[in-house]
Amino acid sequence: MTNPPLLSPSPCPLLRHLLHLSCASRRRNPTAGPPPPCTFRHRLPRLLPAAMSSDSTTSPDSVVADPTTLARKVADIRAAGPAKLQVIADFDGTLTRYWYDGARGQSSHGLLRQGNEEYDAKREALYQHYHPIEICPDIPLPEKAKLMEEWWEKTHGLLIEGGLTLEAITKSVSDAAIAFREGVVELFEYLEERDIPVLVFSAGLADIIEEVFRLKLHKSFKNIKIVSNRMVFNEEGRLVAFKGKTIHVLNKNEHALDMAAPVHGNRGDPNGFIDDYSLVKKRTNVLLLGDHIGDLGMSDGLNYENRIAVGFLNANIEKSLKDYSSSFDIVYLNDAPMQGVVKLVSELCP
Repeated sequence: MTNPPLLSPSPCPLLRHLLHLSCASRRRNPTAGPPPPCTFRHRLPRLLPAAMSSDSTTSPDSVVADPTTLARKVADIRAAGPAKLQVIADFDGTLTRYWYDGARGQSSHGLLRQGNEEYDAKREALYQHYHPIEICPDIPLPEKAKLMEEWWEKTHGLLIEGGLTLEAITKSVSDAAIAFREGVVELFEYLEERDIPVLVFSAGLADIIEEVFRLKLHKSFKNIKIVSNRMVFNEEGRLVAFKGKTIHVLNKNEHALDMAAPVHGNRGDPNGFIDDYSLVKKRTNVLLLGDHIGDLGMSDGLNYENRIAVGFLNANIEKSLKDYSSSFDIVYLNDAPMQGVVKLVSELCP
Protein backbone atom coordinates (compact mmCIF):
# COMPACT_ATOMS: atom_id res chain seq x y z
CA MET A 1 0.00 0.00 0.00
CA THR A 2 1.39 3.43 -0.87
CA ASN A 3 1.36 6.23 1.66
CA PRO A 4 -1.03 9.14 1.15
CA PRO A 5 0.47 12.39 -0.17
CA LEU A 6 1.75 14.76 2.48
CA LEU A 7 -0.03 17.76 1.04
CA SER A 8 -3.71 17.86 0.27
CA PRO A 9 -4.82 19.12 -3.15
CA SER A 10 -7.03 21.76 -1.54
CA PRO A 11 -6.21 24.18 1.31
CA CYS A 12 -6.40 22.70 4.79
CA PRO A 13 -9.00 19.95 4.33
CA LEU A 14 -8.50 18.91 7.95
CA LEU A 15 -9.68 22.30 9.19
CA ARG A 16 -12.56 22.42 6.69
CA HIS A 17 -13.82 18.95 7.61
CA LEU A 18 -13.64 19.63 11.33
CA LEU A 19 -15.54 22.88 10.97
CA HIS A 20 -18.13 21.18 8.77
CA LEU A 21 -18.61 18.45 11.33
CA SER A 22 -19.09 20.92 14.15
CA CYS A 23 -21.44 23.21 12.21
CA ALA A 24 -23.52 20.32 10.95
CA SER A 25 -24.04 19.15 14.50
CA ARG A 26 -25.14 22.63 15.54
CA ARG A 27 -27.58 22.97 12.65
CA ARG A 28 -29.27 19.75 13.67
CA ASN A 29 -29.59 20.92 17.27
CA PRO A 30 -28.72 24.58 17.96
CA THR A 31 -29.03 24.09 21.73
CA ALA A 32 -26.84 21.03 21.84
CA GLY A 33 -23.82 20.93 24.11
CA PRO A 34 -20.29 20.04 23.02
CA PRO A 35 -20.23 17.38 20.32
CA PRO A 36 -19.61 13.81 21.44
CA PRO A 37 -16.40 12.01 20.51
CA CYS A 38 -16.27 11.14 16.85
CA THR A 39 -14.14 8.67 14.99
CA PHE A 40 -12.13 9.59 11.93
CA ARG A 41 -12.89 6.26 10.29
CA HIS A 42 -16.66 6.61 10.54
CA ARG A 43 -17.14 10.35 10.36
CA LEU A 44 -14.06 11.79 8.67
CA PRO A 45 -12.66 9.10 6.40
CA ARG A 46 -10.31 11.40 4.47
CA LEU A 47 -8.62 13.07 7.42
CA LEU A 48 -6.27 10.34 8.54
CA PRO A 49 -5.18 7.08 6.93
CA ALA A 50 -6.57 3.82 8.27
CA ALA A 51 -4.59 2.14 11.01
CA MET A 52 -6.40 -1.02 11.99
CA SER A 53 -4.61 -3.66 13.99
CA SER A 54 -4.38 -7.11 12.44
CA ASP A 55 -6.87 -8.53 14.90
CA SER A 56 -9.43 -5.72 14.65
CA THR A 57 -12.06 -5.21 11.97
CA THR A 58 -14.62 -3.04 13.68
CA SER A 59 -12.74 -0.63 15.94
CA PRO A 60 -12.17 2.95 14.71
CA ASP A 61 -8.64 4.09 13.92
CA SER A 62 -8.74 7.34 15.85
CA VAL A 63 -11.03 9.51 17.94
CA VAL A 64 -11.52 13.27 18.13
CA ALA A 65 -13.43 14.38 21.23
CA ASP A 66 -14.02 18.02 20.26
CA PRO A 67 -13.75 18.84 16.54
CA THR A 68 -14.47 22.54 17.14
CA THR A 69 -11.58 23.02 19.53
CA LEU A 70 -9.23 21.01 17.32
CA ALA A 71 -10.23 23.06 14.26
CA ARG A 72 -9.45 26.29 16.11
CA LYS A 73 -6.04 25.00 17.20
CA VAL A 74 -5.20 23.82 13.70
CA ALA A 75 -6.15 27.23 12.25
CA ASP A 76 -4.15 29.17 14.86
CA ILE A 77 -1.02 27.05 14.51
CA ARG A 78 -1.23 27.11 10.72
CA ALA A 79 -1.54 30.91 10.75
CA ALA A 80 1.48 31.32 13.05
CA GLY A 81 3.70 29.27 10.75
CA PRO A 82 6.43 26.68 11.36
CA ALA A 83 8.74 29.15 13.13
CA LYS A 84 6.41 29.03 16.14
CA LEU A 85 5.94 25.24 16.26
CA GLN A 86 7.83 22.58 18.19
CA VAL A 87 7.14 18.88 18.62
CA ILE A 88 7.44 17.15 22.00
CA ALA A 89 7.36 13.37 21.89
CA ASP A 90 7.57 10.51 24.32
CA PHE A 91 9.78 7.65 23.12
CA ASP A 92 8.60 4.22 24.30
CA GLY A 93 5.18 3.24 22.97
CA THR A 94 4.87 6.55 21.13
CA LEU A 95 7.67 6.73 18.59
CA THR A 96 8.18 2.99 18.99
CA ARG A 97 5.64 0.26 18.38
CA TYR A 98 3.79 -1.27 21.29
CA TRP A 99 3.63 -4.71 19.64
CA TYR A 100 6.59 -6.46 18.03
CA ASP A 101 6.10 -9.69 16.07
CA GLY A 102 2.88 -10.45 17.93
CA ALA A 103 4.28 -9.86 21.42
CA ARG A 104 4.75 -6.82 23.65
CA GLY A 105 7.75 -4.87 22.40
CA GLN A 106 10.59 -3.95 24.73
CA SER A 107 11.15 -0.48 26.17
CA SER A 108 14.44 1.38 25.90
CA HIS A 109 15.01 0.73 29.59
CA GLY A 110 13.76 -2.85 29.70
CA LEU A 111 15.92 -4.03 26.81
CA LEU A 112 19.19 -3.35 28.63
CA ARG A 113 21.31 -6.34 29.60
CA GLN A 114 24.51 -5.52 31.48
CA GLY A 115 26.19 -8.80 30.65
CA ASN A 116 26.16 -9.47 34.39
CA GLU A 117 23.28 -11.68 35.51
CA GLU A 118 23.66 -10.71 39.16
CA TYR A 119 23.13 -7.02 38.44
CA ASP A 120 20.37 -7.65 35.91
CA ALA A 121 18.56 -9.56 38.69
CA LYS A 122 19.13 -6.71 41.17
CA ARG A 123 17.62 -4.19 38.77
CA GLU A 124 14.66 -6.49 38.20
CA ALA A 125 14.15 -6.70 41.98
CA LEU A 126 14.06 -2.90 42.15
CA TYR A 127 11.44 -2.89 39.40
CA GLN A 128 9.27 -5.37 41.27
CA HIS A 129 9.46 -3.19 44.41
CA TYR A 130 9.00 0.29 42.93
CA HIS A 131 6.75 -0.27 39.91
CA PRO A 132 3.65 -0.93 42.07
CA ILE A 133 4.42 2.38 43.80
CA GLU A 134 4.68 4.12 40.43
CA ILE A 135 1.21 3.02 39.32
CA CYS A 136 -0.52 3.32 42.72
CA PRO A 137 -3.09 6.16 42.55
CA ASP A 138 -3.28 6.55 46.34
CA ILE A 139 0.26 7.81 46.99
CA PRO A 140 0.55 11.63 47.00
CA LEU A 141 2.63 12.93 44.11
CA PRO A 142 5.33 14.65 46.23
CA GLU A 143 5.94 11.41 48.13
CA LYS A 144 5.84 9.35 44.95
CA ALA A 145 8.30 11.71 43.22
CA LYS A 146 10.85 11.14 45.99
CA LEU A 147 10.42 7.38 45.72
CA MET A 148 10.80 7.50 41.92
CA GLU A 149 14.02 9.48 42.24
CA GLU A 150 15.22 6.92 44.80
CA TRP A 151 14.42 4.08 42.37
CA TRP A 152 16.20 5.74 39.46
CA GLU A 153 19.31 6.58 41.48
CA LYS A 154 19.57 3.04 42.85
CA THR A 155 19.24 1.67 39.33
CA HIS A 156 21.90 4.03 38.02
CA GLY A 157 24.17 3.00 40.87
CA LEU A 158 23.78 -0.65 39.91
CA LEU A 159 24.62 0.11 36.30
CA ILE A 160 27.86 1.77 37.39
CA GLU A 161 28.72 -0.85 40.00
CA GLY A 162 27.95 -3.70 37.62
CA GLY A 163 30.35 -2.37 35.00
CA LEU A 164 28.00 -1.48 32.14
CA THR A 165 29.89 -0.97 28.88
CA LEU A 166 29.18 0.59 25.52
CA GLU A 167 29.49 -2.85 23.95
CA ALA A 168 26.75 -4.18 26.23
CA ILE A 169 24.46 -1.34 25.14
CA THR A 170 25.09 -2.04 21.46
CA LYS A 171 24.45 -5.77 21.90
CA SER A 172 21.30 -5.12 23.96
CA VAL A 173 19.82 -2.85 21.31
CA SER A 174 20.88 -5.13 18.46
CA ASP A 175 19.11 -8.09 20.10
CA ALA A 176 16.09 -6.11 21.31
CA ALA A 177 12.48 -6.53 20.24
CA ILE A 178 12.01 -2.82 19.53
CA ALA A 179 11.06 -0.94 16.36
CA PHE A 180 9.84 2.51 15.35
CA ARG A 181 6.29 3.00 14.16
CA GLU A 182 5.77 3.02 10.43
CA GLY A 183 5.86 6.64 9.27
CA VAL A 184 8.28 7.93 11.93
CA VAL A 185 11.04 8.56 9.38
CA GLU A 186 8.57 10.35 7.11
CA LEU A 187 7.50 12.54 10.04
CA PHE A 188 11.08 13.38 11.04
CA GLU A 189 12.02 14.22 7.45
CA TYR A 190 9.03 16.51 7.04
CA LEU A 191 9.83 18.35 10.28
CA GLU A 192 13.54 18.61 9.49
CA GLU A 193 12.82 20.16 6.09
CA ARG A 194 10.91 22.94 7.88
CA ASP A 195 13.41 23.40 10.75
CA ILE A 196 10.84 22.34 13.34
CA PRO A 197 12.60 21.03 16.48
CA VAL A 198 11.67 17.69 18.00
CA LEU A 199 12.29 17.10 21.69
CA VAL A 200 12.19 13.42 22.60
CA PHE A 201 11.50 13.10 26.33
CA SER A 202 12.27 9.88 28.16
CA ALA A 203 12.78 8.78 31.73
CA GLY A 204 15.05 6.08 30.34
CA LEU A 205 18.63 6.33 29.15
CA ALA A 206 19.64 8.71 26.37
CA ASP A 207 22.57 6.56 25.26
CA ILE A 208 20.28 3.59 24.66
CA ILE A 209 17.74 5.74 22.79
CA GLU A 210 20.52 7.09 20.58
CA GLU A 211 21.68 3.53 19.88
CA VAL A 212 18.11 2.60 18.92
CA PHE A 213 18.12 5.55 16.49
CA ARG A 214 21.43 4.41 15.01
CA LEU A 215 20.67 0.70 14.70
CA LYS A 216 16.94 0.81 13.90
CA LEU A 217 16.58 3.98 11.80
CA HIS A 218 20.06 4.07 10.24
CA LYS A 219 19.62 7.81 9.89
CA SER A 220 20.22 10.97 11.92
CA PHE A 221 18.21 14.19 12.03
CA LYS A 222 19.69 17.54 12.99
CA ASN A 223 16.43 18.82 14.48
CA ILE A 224 15.99 16.02 17.06
CA LYS A 225 17.20 16.39 20.64
CA ILE A 226 16.98 13.82 23.42
CA VAL A 227 15.93 14.88 26.91
CA SER A 228 16.86 11.92 29.08
CA ASN A 229 19.41 10.51 31.52
CA ARG A 230 22.85 10.58 29.95
CA MET A 231 25.80 8.37 30.81
CA VAL A 232 29.49 9.23 31.02
CA PHE A 233 31.99 6.58 29.92
CA ASN A 234 35.74 6.37 30.44
CA GLU A 235 38.29 5.70 27.71
CA GLU A 236 37.72 1.96 28.02
CA GLY A 237 34.01 2.41 27.31
CA ARG A 238 32.94 1.65 30.88
CA LEU A 239 30.19 3.60 32.62
CA VAL A 240 31.60 5.82 35.38
CA ALA A 241 28.88 8.42 36.06
CA PHE A 242 25.63 10.05 35.01
CA LYS A 243 25.56 13.63 33.78
CA GLY A 244 23.24 16.24 35.26
CA LYS A 245 19.96 15.83 37.07
CA THR A 246 18.02 12.57 37.28
CA ILE A 247 14.99 12.46 34.99
CA HIS A 248 12.26 10.07 36.14
CA VAL A 249 8.63 9.50 35.22
CA LEU A 250 7.33 12.39 37.33
CA ASN A 251 9.72 15.15 36.23
CA LYS A 252 9.86 14.36 32.51
CA ASN A 253 8.93 17.83 31.32
CA GLU A 254 10.38 21.04 29.94
CA HIS A 255 11.88 21.89 33.34
CA ALA A 256 14.47 19.26 32.33
CA LEU A 257 15.40 21.04 29.09
CA ASP A 258 18.92 21.77 30.28
CA MET A 259 19.49 18.01 29.80
CA ALA A 260 18.63 18.20 26.12
CA ALA A 261 21.29 17.11 23.64
CA PRO A 262 21.31 16.22 19.95
CA VAL A 263 21.54 12.61 18.85
CA HIS A 264 25.28 12.04 18.84
CA GLY A 265 27.17 10.64 15.90
CA ASN A 266 29.56 8.81 18.22
CA ARG A 267 28.69 6.43 21.03
CA GLY A 268 29.40 7.60 24.57
CA ASP A 269 29.95 11.26 23.64
CA PRO A 270 29.36 13.12 26.94
CA ASN A 271 29.33 16.56 25.33
CA GLY A 272 26.99 18.36 22.99
CA PHE A 273 24.38 19.66 25.45
CA ILE A 274 22.48 22.53 23.95
CA ASP A 275 22.57 26.00 25.44
CA ASP A 276 19.89 27.43 23.15
CA TYR A 277 16.81 25.90 24.77
CA SER A 278 15.53 29.42 25.37
CA LEU A 279 14.96 29.56 21.62
CA VAL A 280 12.85 26.42 21.85
CA LYS A 281 10.78 28.02 24.58
CA LYS A 282 9.98 30.87 22.21
CA ARG A 283 8.13 28.40 20.02
CA THR A 284 4.74 28.77 21.65
CA ASN A 285 2.78 26.26 19.57
CA VAL A 286 3.22 22.64 20.59
CA LEU A 287 2.39 19.31 19.00
CA LEU A 288 2.66 16.77 21.82
CA LEU A 289 2.83 13.01 21.21
CA GLY A 290 2.43 10.50 24.03
CA ASP A 291 1.00 7.13 24.96
CA HIS A 292 0.09 7.84 28.60
CA ILE A 293 -2.06 10.60 30.04
CA GLY A 294 0.90 11.52 32.25
CA ASP A 295 2.83 12.41 29.07
CA LEU A 296 0.73 15.57 28.86
CA GLY A 297 3.01 16.89 31.60
CA MET A 298 5.92 17.02 29.13
CA SER A 299 4.82 20.53 28.19
CA ASP A 300 4.76 21.71 31.82
CA GLY A 301 6.99 24.73 32.21
CA LEU A 302 6.35 25.92 28.67
CA ASN A 303 4.20 29.00 28.22
CA TYR A 304 2.48 27.76 25.09
CA GLU A 305 -0.35 29.48 23.22
CA ASN A 306 -1.71 26.39 21.48
CA ARG A 307 -1.11 22.71 22.12
CA ILE A 308 -2.45 19.82 20.10
CA ALA A 309 -2.07 16.65 22.14
CA VAL A 310 -1.98 13.36 20.23
CA GLY A 311 -2.36 10.17 22.24
CA PHE A 312 -1.56 6.60 21.21
CA LEU A 313 -3.84 4.18 23.04
CA ASN A 314 -2.16 0.86 22.36
CA ALA A 315 -3.97 -1.52 24.72
CA ASN A 316 -6.95 -1.72 27.12
CA ILE A 317 -8.86 0.42 24.65
CA GLU A 318 -12.37 -0.20 25.93
CA LYS A 319 -11.34 0.60 29.50
CA SER A 320 -9.20 3.66 28.77
CA LEU A 321 -10.74 5.34 25.71
CA LYS A 322 -13.01 7.67 27.69
CA ASP A 323 -10.13 9.07 29.75
CA TYR A 324 -7.84 9.35 26.73
CA SER A 325 -10.42 11.07 24.53
CA SER A 326 -11.12 13.62 27.26
CA SER A 327 -7.38 14.32 27.72
CA PHE A 328 -5.97 14.25 24.18
CA ASP A 329 -7.23 16.17 21.14
CA ILE A 330 -6.73 13.11 18.94
CA VAL A 331 -6.39 9.49 20.06
CA TYR A 332 -4.94 6.82 17.76
CA LEU A 333 -5.91 3.24 18.55
CA ASN A 334 -4.54 -0.26 18.11
CA ASP A 335 -0.83 0.60 17.90
CA ALA A 336 -1.49 2.78 14.87
CA PRO A 337 1.26 3.89 12.46
CA MET A 338 2.50 7.48 12.42
CA GLN A 339 1.03 8.45 9.04
CA GLY A 340 -1.93 10.19 10.68
CA VAL A 341 0.45 12.52 12.52
CA VAL A 342 2.34 13.14 9.26
CA LYS A 343 -0.95 14.20 7.69
CA LEU A 344 -1.75 16.47 10.62
CA VAL A 345 1.69 18.13 10.50
CA SER A 346 1.32 18.69 6.74
CA GLU A 347 -1.87 20.63 7.51
CA LEU A 348 -0.24 22.64 10.30
CA CYS A 349 2.82 23.51 8.20
CA PRO A 350 2.13 23.03 4.47
